[in-house]
Amino acid sequence: MLKQILAKLPRKSLKSDSLTSVGSDSCNTSPNSDNGIQFTNTCSVISSRLNVVKRKSWAIFPASIIAGGDLVEPHVPFKDVPNADKQSLFVSKLNLCCLVYDFSDPGKNTKEKDLKHQILLELGDFVASGSAKFTESAIAAICKMCAVNLFRDFPPRYHSHVPRGESEEEEPLFDPAWSHLQLVYDLLLRVLNQNSLDAKLAKKYIDHSFIIRILDLFDSEDPRERDCLKSILHRLYGKFMMHRPFIRKAVSNIFYRFVFETERHNGIAELLEVFGSVISGFALPLKEEHKVFLSRALIPLHKPKSLGVYHQQLAYCVVQFVEKEQKLAVMVIQGLLKYWPVTSSQKELMFLSELEELLEMISMVDFEKIMVPLFRRMSCCLNSSHFQVAERAHFLWNNDHVLNLIAHNRHVIMPMTFSALEWNSRNHWNKTVLNLTQNLRKVLSEMDQELALACQNKVEEENSKSSLAAEKRKMTWERLETAASCQSIVSSISGVRESASCVVSY
Repeated sequence: MLKQILAKLPRKSLKSDSLTSVGSDSCNTSPNSDNGIQFTNTCSVISSRLNVVKRKSWAIFPASIIAGGDLVEPHVPFKDVPNADKQSLFVSKLNLCCLVYDFSDPGKNTKEKDLKHQILLELGDFVASGSAKFTESAIAAICKMCAVNLFRDFPPRYHSHVPRGESEEEEPLFDPAWSHLQLVYDLLLRVLNQNSLDAKLAKKYIDHSFIIRILDLFDSEDPRERDCLKSILHRLYGKFMMHRPFIRKAVSNIFYRFVFETERHNGIAELLEVFGSVISGFALPLKEEHKVFLSRALIPLHKPKSLGVYHQQLAYCVVQFVEKEQKLAVMVIQGLLKYWPVTSSQKELMFLSELEELLEMISMVDFEKIMVPLFRRMSCCLNSSHFQVAERAHFLWNNDHVLNLIAHNRHVIMPMTFSALEWNSRNHWNKTVLNLTQNLRKVLSEMDQELALACQNKVEEENSKSSLAAEKRKMTWERLETAASCQSIVSSISGVRESASCVVSY
């Protein structure tokens, strides 16, 4: 019995030795050996386990990234590596740049930060040279590196509950990690500018979630970052045609949230600047989707108090729409009248400037649709106590195209404006506005002298009627005051009599 047990011991040691050497020669074992079946089973078990590991890793990185044996040491410069290994070195350097350091402490990880800075410079130069091949593994590594470094939550800022003013800009905050962020942005932009980048292959990684995170970065406090994002978003829109509807929808949602919920966003001006060039590329006739974007997203952007921060870019976008389809001018002007500021003189000046641009492009037929509500508002602006608003409203008549529109519809417009001019000549405090009022009255008189005289007579008649009505109100109030005083005297006398009778009876 003991001999049988001892006879089996060497065989077990051989099996254990064969298992340890499975990586080298177990798969090549002859099938005629006694343990061949066991070695073959061991190979299949190990290979199946490796396949499981590979499948799990593929969910995060491509196979070429997790294959550590194919990668080159990332610290080696590209010039010291043969061309066959440069692509592996490219991916290896991208993986190394996924390490993010804390820049709040300048003295922390100084060597590591300098090394990453140098590698990011090398990556940018390598892509710019055109030597990089944008395979699926390379694109995945680029997107992963950009996501790790760029996509982050911004620290909260303790704003007051009072919204910003018309043109007020808060003090910008500069990100301490900008030295690395700038290089990552430059690398991403260079990649997107490469003609060799296949959009159909890259869309697997530059997907909707990636674009949403890019758009979220527009709320950064750092103006340098927002400036880089403008170029990247513009290139994404041009390169990935399949994502264009989604980008327009996502930007519209940002505008909706800003107008109707928060009234706080740092990147509205930059987003509008990007869409200014996008709108100029819209094909004619305009799609209904684009008109909805104008009516529901762009026109309501005139409402927030911080309009002055982005009005220039907004006006450019609106004018681009009207240049492509002049009929949209009616909808835009109606929107301006809807959101016309009542208590903000600075916003009124912006509205008047934009209004003049729109009136220069409007047709006569469309002008007649909105002239009545428009010049009711202009009459109020002519009478504005803020002298700049009144001046700007008077300057509207200096535009030849606008004056031509008024001349063809003078029978409707002149009676509406003459009363405002008459009020200015009698009551306005500013001398410059008074001079402009006199000049405008001369222009209208030269346009149609008979109509001007008729309007003047009508204004004088209305003034006389209003003065008579005021005199009647005054006399009525005097009678009421007299009657009230008499009633108080009578009540006081009756009160004295009642008190005297009480004393006698006592």
